[in-house]
Amino acid sequence: MDHKLQVGDRPHVEMGSINGRSVEEFEEHGHENVSQKMSPFHPPERSRSFSESVSNSIRIVLLSNKLNWLMLFGPLTILVHTFSGHNGWVFFFSLLGITPLAERLGYATEQLAFYTGATVGGLLNATFGNATELIISIHALRSGMIRVVQQSLLGSILSNMLLVLGCAFFSGGLIYMKKEQVFNKGTAVVNSGLLLMAVMGLLFPAVLHYTHSEVQFGKSELALSRFSSCIMLVAYAAYLYYQLKTQNNQYVPLNEEGSPSGGNANDDDDEDAPEISKLESLIWLAVMTAWISYLSDYLVDAIQGASDAWKIPVSFISVILLPIVGNAAEHASAIMFAMKDKLDISLGVAIGSSTQIAMFGIPFCVVVGWIMGCPMDLNFQLFETAVLFITVLVVAFLLQEGTSNYFKGLMLMLCYVIVAASFFVHVDPVKDE
Repeated sequence: MDHKLQVGDRPHVEMGSINGRSVEEFEEHGHENVSQKMSPFHPPERSRSFSESVSNSIRIVLLSNKLNWLMLFGPLTILVHTFSGHNGWVFFFSLLGITPLAERLGYATEQLAFYTGATVGGLLNATFGNATELIISIHALRSGMIRVVQQSLLGSILSNMLLVLGCAFFSGGLIYMKKEQVFNKGTAVVNSGLLLMAVMGLLFPAVLHYTHSEVQFGKSELALSRFSSCIMLVAYAAYLYYQLKTQNNQYVPLNEEGSPSGGNANDDDDEDAPEISKLESLIWLAVMTAWISYLSDYLVDAIQGASDAWKIPVSFISVILLPIVGNAAEHASAIMFAMKDKLDISLGVAIGSSTQIAMFGIPFCVVVGWIMGCPMDLNFQLFETAVLFITVLVVAFLLQEGTSNYFKGLMLMLCYVIVAASFFVHVDPVKDE
């Protein structure tokens, strides 16, 4: 308002006149003057032509991010597959081509979240942030690559909990080094409990298998997996209801909830202005999802060939490389919000995404495999299950205080390095192939 009041060369006189007159009267005249100046020369934005809207949307979504030049590797993947058939390069190029698509999928979801509210927006961010992993998993299920599905979903959980959350804590801690950032401890406890429930669902079939205590060997663990998956889906549905109906403010950062005015002006300028419309967001979501699905076919088919060509275990490709691409959107969002001291949103993106994969993604793939006649189960083998169990315990321990700093972030990132090194030397027994 100060800039609007200082008209011409008489800012002090005008300010004095305001004190003598009604402020509402002044604002009325001010708005009339502004409307008189704006109306003849500034038509409303909705009057733009269809071609202008399309070109503007393309410019914002495809040309505004420097990472988007990697999209060129998508068509290159098809050319290399058609003319050379070298699986190593096909896998590498498809991996690069999917990376910006996953990030743009997250961007379109964030734009859509402006029209849905904070809680639904957080759920949408987690859902479409995991769309890449689910698409790759369904393609792998169609090819009968059960271990790739299990390991890629496991890797997504590990990546979100250790790498994404660790980078968010670390970057936020460096920006706000003189204070400890805070987040909603109650939300973190609920998510940790759900992750421990998911570990329970994965642990029992594995222990049942390796202790040879099944009623029918090879069949009981599959039946238990399918039953447990249905229970986990019910629990996740109840969790969604809990989020949307009971705890509908959990994605509002703590440092904004209690302040009547602090920081809201900057937030309105920076974030309360969607760059594309709701319809455009939905269209871009459909386009990006379809293109990711198409490239995922090439990616999945080339995994084994890439492993042979590069002498890298399939487990390392599935657990480490694929989730890093799929989590590109979460990674960027979590770091960005942590650097703005909105750690609750970072936690909702990273831990919320892990919870969704554990309680929805994995059981969903078991049910889809059941429909396809593919024996996808929750027996992730002892090594993978132990890694997940230890990871959930470490993260739950670090979240219990409700505070974060750069050292906690560094610890999580170093834990992820240990996990990556472990899977680089891990190979499935031949009998489990």
